[in-house]
Amino acid sequence: MAKKRKRKTTRRKRKASYYFTKQKGHPTDWLVVVLVSLFILGIGLVLLVQYNGQKAQQELANQARQEQKSRQAKKQAFIKQMVPYAQELQTKYHVLPSITLAQAILESDWGKSSLAAQYHNYFGIKGDHEANTKEMTTKEYLNGQWVTTTARFRVYNNYQESMLDHVQLFAYGTSWNRTQYTHVIAATNYVQAAHALQQDGYATDPDYPAKLIELVKTYHLNQYDQ
Repeated sequence: MAKKRKRKTTRRKRKASYYFTKQKGHPTDWLVVVLVSLFILGIGLVLLVQYNGQKAQQELANQARQEQKSRQAKKQAFIKQMVPYAQELQTKYHVLPSITLAQAILESDWGKSSLAAQYHNYFGIKGDHEANTKEMTTKEYLNGQWVTTTARFRVYNNYQESMLDHVQLFAYGTSWNRTQYTHVIAATNYVQAAHALQQDGYATDPDYPAKLIELVKTYHLNQYDQ
């Protein structure tokens, strides 16, 4: 009878030890669980960072597109504002609207220059009388380089006055040469007119004709020539 009791006691100990091991688990199992959890968490963080980065890039791209659209809309508004009067002046003074518009864009930086924004001078037209001019700095291309000089520029009440003075300069010439801009008036397309401006001594910039031609092409300004 004592022998049987001993066996029963041994069996109970074995069962208790086995149960304790299964419940507690091996330390290596917990390490694996922790490592896997950290790995999954790391992947989640990486994906979150990538998502936020892509979202930020998309927002910046959308903002850039909106700003580009706004700039283009303002440029088109600037052109459309000046087209009717430029065409009206062409019928009387024979200056192509495409050239008038391109010069206004180039000389006034789309109407944003101080001379244009404050004094409605869109073409950098100079003057002599203190009553209707303002002294401002400007850049001239002299002796193969750009230099900053000071000159007096005419002041106008609105952009129409500036446009009228501009085409009348071509039509009537300067006080020392009434036929100075004959080639500009005679031009039948914007390419001829752009080169005629340099030929007749309007601008000192050697790249002036190319800049005007590029503006006409980019914004299709020749569609307004009658």
